[in-house]
Amino acid sequence: MKKSVLALLLISFLVAFKSSEKTVRVFMIGDSTMANKDSWAAPETGWGQVLGQYFTDVVKIQNHAKNGRSTKSFRSEGLWDAVEKQLQPGDFVFIQFGHNDQKIKDTTRFAGPNGAYKANLKRYVEETKAKGAHPILLTPVNRRKFDENGVFVDQHGEYPDAVRSLANEMQVPLIDHYSSSLNKINELGLEASADLYLNLDPGLFARYPEGASDNTHFTNYGANVMAKLAADGLRKTSSPLKNFLKKSVYPGKYEYELPTVNTPVFKKDTFDIRNYGAVSGGKVLCHTAINQAIAMASQNGGGVVLVPTGFWLSGPIDLKSNVNLHLEDGSFIQFSDNREDYPVVLTTWEGQDAYRCHAPIWGVDLVNVAITGNGIMDGAGQVWKQVKKEKLTNSQWQNLIASGGVVDDKGTAWYPSEASKFGNENRDWTNKLVPGKTKADYEAIRDFLRPNMVSLTNCRNVLLEGITILNSPAWTLHPLLCKHITIKNVNVKNPWYGQNNDAIDVESCTYGILDGCTFDTGDDAITIKSGRDEQGRERGVPTSQFIVTNTTVFHGHGGFVIGSEMSGGVNNLFVNNCNFLGTDIGLRFKTTRGRGGVVKDIYISDINMNNILGDAIRFNMYYEEKDPVPLAGEVRGLPAMEFKPVDAGTPVFRNFKMERIYCKGAAMAIMMKGIPESQVENIEITDAVIYSDKAISITEAKDISLKNVSVFSKDASKMVQLNNVSSLSIDNLEYTAGKKVFIEVNGDRSKDISIQNTKTEGIETKAEFLSGAKRSGVRWRNKK
Repeated sequence: MKKSVLALLLISFLVAFKSSEKTVRVFMIGDSTMANKDSWAAPETGWGQVLGQYFTDVVKIQNHAKNGRSTKSFRSEGLWDAVEKQLQPGDFVFIQFGHNDQKIKDTTRFAGPNGAYKANLKRYVEETKAKGAHPILLTPVNRRKFDENGVFVDQHGEYPDAVRSLANEMQVPLIDHYSSSLNKINELGLEASADLYLNLDPGLFARYPEGASDNTHFTNYGANVMAKLAADGLRKTSSPLKNFLKKSVYPGKYEYELPTVNTPVFKKDTFDIRNYGAVSGGKVLCHTAINQAIAMASQNGGGVVLVPTGFWLSGPIDLKSNVNLHLEDGSFIQFSDNREDYPVVLTTWEGQDAYRCHAPIWGVDLVNVAITGNGIMDGAGQVWKQVKKEKLTNSQWQNLIASGGVVDDKGTAWYPSEASKFGNENRDWTNKLVPGKTKADYEAIRDFLRPNMVSLTNCRNVLLEGITILNSPAWTLHPLLCKHITIKNVNVKNPWYGQNNDAIDVESCTYGILDGCTFDTGDDAITIKSGRDEQGRERGVPTSQFIVTNTTVFHGHGGFVIGSEMSGGVNNLFVNNCNFLGTDIGLRFKTTRGRGGVVKDIYISDINMNNILGDAIRFNMYYEEKDPVPLAGEVRGLPAMEFKPVDAGTPVFRNFKMERIYCKGAAMAIMMKGIPESQVENIEITDAVIYSDKAISITEAKDISLKNVSVFSKDASKMVQLNNVSSLSIDNLEYTAGKKVFIEVNGDRSKDISIQNTKTEGIETKAEFLSGAKRSGVRWRNKK
């Protein structure tokens, strides 16, 4: 009965709103944690100040919260009168107090939790209801305090419980901001949670020349985190206001559910590398001077290390905390082509511990670090890379041989040196740490140990913006175990034949955004990883809470890629408005037995593709470390579909949602290939248009939905091929006429296949059932 009455109230509210076309008004009353702040107070921000962006445009917020007010003083100073006289039926009032009610020595503000505080809140609620408006109670948002053992110390006592009990007594919607903010603080931990609040170094902001240590009030980043927690709390209530939360461009997600990324701020103090001995012109190695400038900036509390216009020859550069390495317009850093300039160091390679040469750009255990500007860096990758003959024209191959280096015994691969050739031919130990091998063994094959270009490990608050990177020796951008990463308007260009020349590999990182970048590379472009096999599982850090948007890939094995080194897991990724133009695969998800790891909750929308050489969308759990597109004359068969025991090395792909996927030209539109013991699961593709040679092939999968999908394929033999697929829904599939078979069903485990709103006239055979598949496994509800 209660639910039905609630439903009627909600319906009447929505109907009234639609018919009147009025705005939805929200009033906010509370203290400084909620209040709007003036621009001169930056970076201080109240969470109520930013809440409006998580609602649709019909919601208008009046934030009456004010610094220092309690339930008592907010009324006694007439602030509530200004709100109450405006209230109209259908308005909403957020009510959050508590910080100042605790001030027992201040009689103008103090209100005991189970006495005056609760009574004051009750009066606000009653007076709001009397106006026909809707009160929403919030427990006080948390202050941040930890003891000497790193354990959170409560600062609010009985006040949160007083709000909870009142909400229950008066049947008022409750947002438990205290609990959600406590969970967030504990999730981030002692150090990272400090970024939510006004914990500021000296010299960063005009209002705080000496810095600040304030664990009550929020930075803009912290305010957004707290506003999102409030929006999530609202959604859990019965309040009809939740119906006006803004949906994001990602399928099934609200705007408030997207990651909040903290961007570092730097002192304006400038350290010009020329003042430390750097000389333009390409004759003198400048990395010693650059590193001295970086070290000096960091020692002085941070600042900008300026690389001016000019040609700067450099060895490896070591970044430091609180430093922005800024490449001025017209600046060009050419990294040395002398491999001896890069010492052998302990690091990782493709998700496993390894010795490699020092990266041209290197940073470990840093906080607040950036590379910005419109300058260019060249990694001299040509002196490191193996090159396959099959990827070059005959003329290019002959020129490469003439340049020096060595060729393998088969005459199919070129190496820059004998040491490089040896390393490539003995990868059972050269690519990773193995018992019995010492650092000296690896130094003997230095030429093989090509480094990643930008290597950042265990860093927090990272900014890469505007730079262009050319000719990386291996992976170009490699953040590992980093938190809060912003990569914006970065350009990467590598030779198309470069192996392991990924544009970016985000490995075991949390909270980040990749926005407005352009990649043209020789391997996967936008790549998500989390460690390889047992080492990745032991690390156990998934890549999560990452946004990829407004990015274009001109060449690469895959446009957006997850895997294959994803043993620590991947979740909560958001990909939107990207162009993949001429890549081998468009959306590529790869793993294999032995990796382990759970990949889930991936949201993808508005992807444009053309001239894809392989599959537009590919799930492959039999990744065999081959190029995704067969070479001319190469024939590949399907791996044997045999069950194997589920263990720690069994990978999982599930919960992918894709909308508005468009592709003009691909070898195959959609290919899914799971393994019997861990099928590809819960994949939704909606509103897609793909032109391809072949259409759809799905193997070992369940809970698959294709809705409003158009696949215009040249192959006339079949439209959909299934092998041991269950719970497949095809709704309104449009396709090229003249197919011999609409659907071929293989395997005795294929069942619960539903086809509706899909024309089948002109098809010679609607369905074929092979290898034990049963006709009863397919249900037709077609339009004619």
